[in-house]
Amino acid sequence: MKKVALFVFNDDPMCFTHVLLNTLDMHERGYDVQVVLEGEATKLLPGLENEKTATYEMWRKVIDQKLVAGVCRACSKQMGTQASAQKQGLGLLDDMSGHPSFAGFRDQDYEILVF
Repeated sequence: MKKVALFVFNDDPMCFTHVLLNTLDMHERGYDVQVVLEGEATKLLPGLENEKTATYEMWRKVIDQKLVAGVCRACSKQMGTQASAQKQGLGLLDDMSGHPSFAGFRDQDYEILVF
């Protein structure tokens, strides 16, 4: 099985929309795909809860299908969005000095894509 981890650092909503589209596409094609929100991308979390946004339905589908590995603990704390991550039921990743580790995903045979 193809395994892909999409690490999203960019807080550009259009970029994130394409991450969601590709996540769902890969999942439908049988990939084991996981999204990790890192850096400034964690600022997107409160807006993703808003039902009026264009990405809300896709985001809910990605969450419901358990395609989000989690959110950077350190960055979500720094950006003031940790409560939003927890409210949405997202795990806080911190295995590398408070941040998610690329190596941890590579150790599980994930190819890493960075946005």
